[in-house]
Amino acid sequence: MTPTRPLLLVALAVLAGAIGFATVSLWETAFGRTLPVPLMASITLFLLAVAIFIWAILIRPRLLRKEGTKPISPFTAARTAALAMAASRTGALVVGFYLGTALAFSGKLYIPVAQERFWFSLIAALAAILVVLAALWLEYICRLPGDDDDDASGPQQREGEPTDWALPTNKSQGQNRPLS
Repeated sequence: MTPTRPLLLVALAVLAGAIGFATVSLWETAFGRTLPVPLMASITLFLLAVAIFIWAILIRPRLLRKEGTKPISPFTAARTAALAMAASRTGALVVGFYLGTALAFSGKLYIPVAQERFWFSLIAALAAILVVLAALWLEYICRLPGDDDDDASGPQQREGEPTDWALPTNKSQGQNRPLS
């Protein structure tokens, strides 16, 4: 897995922002009223950000193999990294959508309902930003030592690590290729 690139998150947010802006306009045209933006969405996103952050705090010592902690299995670490990547991408989509709805409501701030939905959209976008930040941190702490972004050959294989038993190599002949 390659680390999440900020440009991807920005692109997803811009795409979702356009969808959010269009949704507000289409909703008003189709139903004659403004798009509802529940405050509960903000609360849920905030709780999700807190849960990801707590997971990162709890798993970090196990990933670093600190004394007194049980090391985490490679499969759990991979699943955690996948969860973090999915959360960052989903968070970026949610940030974009709610910023798009906030932008659409910003032209109607003289209407009390639109003003309320504008603020609820901004609060939801801020909560989604917290989800993205927590997910990026969790993804960062799940990286292998020596696993650089510029390394095109893949992660480094070190003696005694789980990759040795997961993919045996032909080291007796001085080659570091997988056995067939």
